[in-house]
Amino acid sequence: MGIAQNIQRLKNSLPPEVKLVAVIKNIPLEQVCEAVEAGVISLGENRVQEAAGRYQFLRQKYPTIELQMIGHLQRNKVRQALDIFDIIQSVDSERLALEIGRRAPRPVPILIEVNTSGEKSKSGVEIVQAIELVRTVAQIDNLKIQGLMTIGPLSGEARASFRALRELRDELIRLKLPGVEMRWLSMGMTEDWPTAVEEGANLIRIGRGIFQGG
Repeated sequence: MGIAQNIQRLKNSLPPEVKLVAVIKNIPLEQVCEAVEAGVISLGENRVQEAAGRYQFLRQKYPTIELQMIGHLQRNKVRQALDIFDIIQSVDSERLALEIGRRAPRPVPILIEVNTSGEKSKSGVEIVQAIELVRTVAQIDNLKIQGLMTIGPLSGEARASFRALRELRDELIRLKLPGVEMRWLSMGMTEDWPTAVEEGANLIRIGRGIFQGG
């Protein structure tokens, strides 16, 4: 099955409120273009360096495309990232948030990345510290908190991780913190997106399922 067919199959399976982000890590530019021309409007990059080599071409060819940073962002890459991305999904510390706020020439939409699985190999603020981080980041100029992001466990059942993020989102909505909008719940990839959607995801990140048909 080709890229366009994979995208159509995904869209047919998704509720209308769920946004699809095509993950283009290590994907040739020709295939990225094929995905955009098949209807993808949001592209997710894992590495600033890879995005830097092609974002200008993509923006010139597709002026309305949205570029999202979904991988771990190092503080020394923040300035470059701000030139490239429309939204940064992977803010997981006060130090990173401060650096983004300091360098941002305009208000930047961000998501707070939460490590809901407890795996030490993963980025993300620990779930017990997440509300405090949101409180802190919400006070930094030029940052617009728009939701939460998590990555499911490398092995085993993902539902508990996704449910934990939804419950955290619900608690933040109840708290009504100034400057905090819980618009997006970003969770779910090729292997676990159906479970994520069942648990409330409205932003899913798909790579292999688009470009390899997995």
